[in-house]
Amino acid sequence: MSDDCEILLTNDDGIDSTGIRALYDALSEHANVTVVAPADDRSACGRSLSHEVEVDERGLGYAVHGTPADCVVAGLAELGPYPDLVVAGCNKGANLGEYVLGRSGTISAAVEAAFFDVPAIATSLYVPVDDTPFREVDVTAEEYAEAARVTSYFAENALEAGVFDHAAYLNINVPLPDGDPAPIEITRPSKRYEMDAERDGAHVQLHDRVWDDMDPDSLPDPDGTDRRAVVEGRISVSPLTAPHTTNHHEALDALADAYHDAVGPTDDGEQWL
Repeated sequence: MSDDCEILLTNDDGIDSTGIRALYDALSEHANVTVVAPADDRSACGRSLSHEVEVDERGLGYAVHGTPADCVVAGLAELGPYPDLVVAGCNKGANLGEYVLGRSGTISAAVEAAFFDVPAIATSLYVPVDDTPFREVDVTAEEYAEAARVTSYFAENALEAGVFDHAAYLNINVPLPDGDPAPIEITRPSKRYEMDAERDGAHVQLHDRVWDDMDPDSLPDPDGTDRRAVVEGRISVSPLTAPHTTNHHEALDALADAYHDAVGPTDDGEQWL
């Protein structure tokens, strides 16, 4: 990565978060970094877009009163130099598994960049927790050091290495630092999904059970998945594509061909099921 490389940096935890500052400091050593990030926490908002957003200028960059996807569109189209790379993060909390790909604001920023044909990296920090509410868990700048280091490494090397000839974006999940640099494992997203709901009067409480079983000794995810790698202390890097590809199905072709035979004529000649 040359010193004139342009990076658009965003996140979903908000422009004042510790994680985005850690990435900014690391990436700025080797690139021109423009920050366009949500003005406040927009976690788990997916690729939600706004028609109009207010923008403030802060010390770190542009604070957008909108979503991470808003930030990417505004950053690419108006607020900053057109980037060579979009980086999203560093998120406080891991983004693991197939089901977060449409839910996470961090991942969604990378996906939004992919639709612009701009390579992207989404980086998240796995933070094991007990019964403490996650919003009350404090993560220090030092604990983002490993995430900042590996993100900077891929930002510096992945473009020239041709990684993005085969992947639209990289989903990187990093364990908390533990002395020596953690090894990297190229992974696939876990298919694990456990959501349920419980009604309490006029309210329905939704529960994400995926995080209830993150014990390395009993982790149900197979080898090669992102969840297993990061829980066991390795850096998970999943090379992913967007938009999603489609598969050819002969069964669907047959249904399409049989459509007109399956509907009957109405009195006025129109076709109805």
